[in-house]
Amino acid sequence: MNPGEEGVAVGHAVATAVTYVWLGMVVAISFVEAPLKFRAPGVSLAIGLGIGRLVFRALNTAEAVFAVVVLVTVVTGALPYGAAVAEGVAIVALGAQLATVRPRLTRRSDLVMAGHEAPRSHAHHAYIALEAVKVVALLTAGVLLLS
Repeated sequence: MNPGEEGVAVGHAVATAVTYVWLGMVVAISFVEAPLKFRAPGVSLAIGLGIGRLVFRALNTAEAVFAVVVLVTVVTGALPYGAAVAEGVAIVALGAQLATVRPRLTRRSDLVMAGHEAPRSHAHHAYIALEAVKVVALLTAGVLLLS
């Protein structure tokens, strides 16, 4: 293996690992932890939203780091075309969440946590839909990276 091929192989391996860690975090937090916390005894809506904000801020920070790592592997040519496209879809979905959906969710949770009544937000549905897009995109990328 020449030095150029070795770099591509390392980039490919890094992208594969990051993709599966990212996928696992999204599934565990968005589809397991988030809905369950509101079912725990004594957890009010305000407390649940406060916990959720902390957890999702941490998740989104980790996701941003993962997105940068994956972008580096795409730019360096370490990924096959299909995997690069799937990773791109996940990154775009994350960007949409951070730029458009999270600010609306934050405004509502600010009101609820301050003790005010706030109408139910449909932004949660958009966030969940984008999470589903990320899961499918990351799973697709992971499978393509392993094949």
